[in-house]
Amino acid sequence: MSFAKFSNHRGFTLIELAVIIAILGILVAVAIPKYSDLTAEAKAAACKGAIGGLRSGISIYYATTAVKDGTASWPTLAKLRTIDTVMVQAIPPNPYISVDSLSDSIVVGVTKGTVVAGGCGWAYLASTGEIWSNTASGGSNTW
Repeated sequence: MSFAKFSNHRGFTLIELAVIIAILGILVAVAIPKYSDLTAEAKAAACKGAIGGLRSGISIYYATTAVKDGTASWPTLAKLRTIDTVMVQAIPPNPYISVDSLSDSIVVGVTKGTVVAGGCGWAYLASTGEIWSNTASGGSNTW
């Protein structure tokens, strides 16, 4: 067997492989910061969507009572919690609260933007119909 056969095979040298790995490392280092905020952005979008749905349901209830009874009224906390009274489905979970906790529960709010003790998902002020996220994560309680 002659060694001449093997000398014609071409491949990458160790230096070429090291350069390619270094270039890939630089590309990954540039790409990671761009995609690291995707989780925070997804939570914010989900929270804003849930609040929009809740506010819409509360406003429709207010308008419906005005037409039916002649006197508009905001739903009570008990009515808001009851399925198919204000909302057709259950209250959506707050994405800023862990799944293990009471993420879909609502507590009585005092002033919009303040976090009510207890760590529940949403805070609701029945006298004005305002509802907000009951967490301070990412400024979610100010939406």
